[in-house]
Amino acid sequence: MSEKHIDELSGIETTGHEWDGIKELNNPLPRWWVWTFYATIVWALAYTIFYPAWPMLSSATTGVLGYSSRNDVKAELAAAVAAKGEMAAAVAAKPVDEILADEKLRTFAISAGAAAFKVNCVQCHGSGAAGSPGYPNLNDDEWLWGGKPEDILTTISHGIRFAADDATRFSEMPPFGDTLDKDQIAQVASYVVSLSGTPANPSLVEGGKAIFTENCAACHGEDAKGLRDFGAPNLTDAIWLRGSGEAAISAQIAAPKHGIMPAWAGRLGESTVKELTVYVHSLGGGE
Repeated sequence: MSEKHIDELSGIETTGHEWDGIKELNNPLPRWWVWTFYATIVWALAYTIFYPAWPMLSSATTGVLGYSSRNDVKAELAAAVAAKGEMAAAVAAKPVDEILADEKLRTFAISAGAAAFKVNCVQCHGSGAAGSPGYPNLNDDEWLWGGKPEDILTTISHGIRFAADDATRFSEMPPFGDTLDKDQIAQVASYVVSLSGTPANPSLVEGGKAIFTENCAACHGEDAKGLRDFGAPNLTDAIWLRGSGEAAISAQIAAPKHGIMPAWAGRLGESTVKELTVYVHSLGGGE
């Protein structure tokens, strides 16, 4: 048996380990630390007995308490679905104006509608509902078919030019490139620009106004402020769905582009469509 070595300076026994002449003292651990360590061992053993702990081939030990965090989550989700189901049923049962009048239902519908919008509508209207070329901005107060709740509900439910829905909103601007020559189209474009700005050639405006009255006023109105019965836009407010400027306007007159909006009632159900209606109406442009 080797003789113990005592450090000369501290008087403490060394462990026998030495590095570059430096010897390690064999200081005992504080008793409170040792007992804390023992307590953690006891706690760990108790935990493995009472709670799920040890993994097995296809599951894990359940513990004598039978606790499961997954079951807790399932219960919370089921409660949330049940609560949402009651509110969704109330939304489905009431007309939109009554939903708007009920603060609790309105708040729920806005929140649920915002979620549905992010899943189904942002692809065209954008995450902020500000639209993009060919897709309307839903934040302003310019509406092709009307911005009242019932108008928005009809548009969302049945879509625009959606052939699979018999009640879809339908209108198409004819291609005037077949009936007007390039000079006439340029005159009409000049007149339309003059309604909200300054055309490149003001001398074309008078002739364009006459052509507009003969060919375009039936849908856009004599004052060019649009007719919602036809989904014809207001041409005096400088809000353009497919681009501003005489070149873009001339192109639309000659060979108009027509977008299609799906009918969402059959896809999403009555409750979700009403929630979307309330949400869109709440964006600030609803009438």
